[in-house]
Amino acid sequence: MLLVSWGRWLFDSGLLLKSPSRRTYGIAEVYQSPQLSSPGSSSSVLTRLPISTAAMTRFIAIVLAGLAFASVGQAAPSKLERRAQLLSRQLPDGSTPIYKNATRCVDERVEDLLSRMTLEEKAGQMFHNSLTLGTNFTTPQASRDPEAPNGRYGIKELVVDNFMSHFNVRGPVDNPAEVAEWINSVQELALETRLGIPISISSDPRHHYSQFEGATIGAGGFSRFPETIGMAAIRDPALVRQMADIAREEYVAVGIRGALHPQVDLSTEPRWARIYGGWGEDAHLTSEMVVEYIKGFQGETLGPYSVTTVTKHFPGGGAVENGEDSHFPNGKNQTYPGRNMDYHLIPFRAAFEAGARQIMPYYSRPIGTEWEEVGFSFNKQIVTDLLRTEMGFEGIVVTDWGLITDSNMGELLFPARAWGMESTSAEERASKILDAGCDQFGGENRFKLIVDLVRSGRISEERIDVSVRKLLKEKFLLGLFDNPFADPDAANAVVGNPYFMRVGEFAQRRSFTLLTNENDSLPLRNLASETRIYVEGVNATLVEGRGFTVVDTPGEAQLALLRLQGPYDPRNGTLEGIFGYQQGTLEFEDEEKERQASVYSAVPTVVDINIVRPVAFPEIVEQAAAVLASYGSGDDAFLDVVLGVAEPEGRLPFDLLRSNEAAEAQMGDVPFDTRDPVFKFGHGLRYKGLCKDTQQEGKCQ
Repeated sequence: MLLVSWGRWLFDSGLLLKSPSRRTYGIAEVYQSPQLSSPGSSSSVLTRLPISTAAMTRFIAIVLAGLAFASVGQAAPSKLERRAQLLSRQLPDGSTPIYKNATRCVDERVEDLLSRMTLEEKAGQMFHNSLTLGTNFTTPQASRDPEAPNGRYGIKELVVDNFMSHFNVRGPVDNPAEVAEWINSVQELALETRLGIPISISSDPRHHYSQFEGATIGAGGFSRFPETIGMAAIRDPALVRQMADIAREEYVAVGIRGALHPQVDLSTEPRWARIYGGWGEDAHLTSEMVVEYIKGFQGETLGPYSVTTVTKHFPGGGAVENGEDSHFPNGKNQTYPGRNMDYHLIPFRAAFEAGARQIMPYYSRPIGTEWEEVGFSFNKQIVTDLLRTEMGFEGIVVTDWGLITDSNMGELLFPARAWGMESTSAEERASKILDAGCDQFGGENRFKLIVDLVRSGRISEERIDVSVRKLLKEKFLLGLFDNPFADPDAANAVVGNPYFMRVGEFAQRRSFTLLTNENDSLPLRNLASETRIYVEGVNATLVEGRGFTVVDTPGEAQLALLRLQGPYDPRNGTLEGIFGYQQGTLEFEDEEKERQASVYSAVPTVVDINIVRPVAFPEIVEQAAAVLASYGSGDDAFLDVVLGVAEPEGRLPFDLLRSNEAAEAQMGDVPFDTRDPVFKFGHGLRYKGLCKDTQQEGKCQ
């Protein structure tokens, strides 16, 4: 009887469900394709089904297995049984604490847990460090070992000895089941600690093509969409909602419950390296899209199937001086020559209306304003006066990574991004961050620093409680105290399933922006089989698979297809080079321009340029037969667009500049301040006509 009751608890708690997701999946739904005739439908990706027969069968099997174990009295508990035991663990006196009682309200549970925590345990909650999937592991089995080394620290050291329970996982998810099991093993480690506080696993964006250190992770086995800037080019809020909901499903399936995104920085400085991660330079377009993005991840309210979001980088990181990124010392300053600070706040106000739970300030320090000239997370005028008091944000503020401690990138020193605070001690930096109003330190592992600040009287424990209370409440709202585990079998079924992949591929095709189309060169619908094609940046096997012949030189060809990466300064041997950020020059080098011109003069050429920034290429516009812009897409998507299988629907999310000089001349905090752009914001042709748009209208005719 006891076993049956325990089994019923297992079922009710959700441990027997295939996935901690809003939906279960029927075979027909998993293989359903998006309706190409009605792109961007506002309907849900999938409909919720009742608990499956498989789940019920699984429940019965476990009960029967338990009875068998009871009769023999020898077998070790299964993983499922062990996890249930950890979740239902009682106090030494046999009582169940309030914080483990799912029938009590969240605030009661938070206060009960907070009252039981030591100062050290509280301090550990205030750090959000990184774990790397697959790093320093020699075999897949070793990668699931919580005691194996991971970067600078072992996971066990971080969780057990340093009391940490917030981690950002890096590295690709190539095997979803293995990742889910790895995260589950970390959860088990956490549940074995004195209070059993579950782990909150977060991630940078991982549903796109790009991979830049400290910013984005390649999609791996997840569904793959255009970069965020490409989703802005499509301008379909319903599709953004659908993408976010799909990403949520895939995150939850492997055990990721926090998104270190969306990025809502406005790309008013065209040379900045992180434009690809935002929605362009128009505050109102960004606002419209980010509302759907947040709701897709979180739902209308935060719950056990949600992924909490971190909206960044407050108060807007796009106005960096000379376009240099503030990860690095030469990009520490943010300037407002147009005094346009309020414009950059518009998307944050929209995010708050959508229910944004967490905010991340950027590294930059404001120069020439009324604000103190220290990094935004150190800045009380920014975090407390502006964000909390004036704008009314009551949620969690987590700093960007590495504001206290220097580190190394290979042989290079990577200084703490304590801009304006470079000469101060670690204690002074941490104290100023807390005084500014931040709740959590990103990318740090120094809980003893907080303990010492409290015991020395520089920070009160009541101040620590304010932040820890918010952090614990987030875990309770996400349902982590009731079931933090993912189902590895479900992870393989959900992550990268054919339907999700198809939605992403469809979005890639829609995002292409047709910039020029001389003499209606595109689409190439009637291109003869065996046409000789010269290609650059395109998989030749895919081209041949469409029935064409790929040749080695432009002189042999009847047509050329070029896919180019936008120009940038690689800065080899520097921190910027290690991170892989595309910043600096917006123009191709003269030698490269000449090389390209030799192709254009030899054969009619269709050019596609991957633009993660508003790069300058007027010479290509003048010489190529047709020019497309893309924002992260596969070669199959490109071929479908040029061959007329799909139609480009994208519109530019920013002005396209004419030269580096034009970038230097504009005010870096003001949108649409470009002198004589080659193409303006909103430009995009159609195969059946011209899409006319301005930042005021937004209608395609």
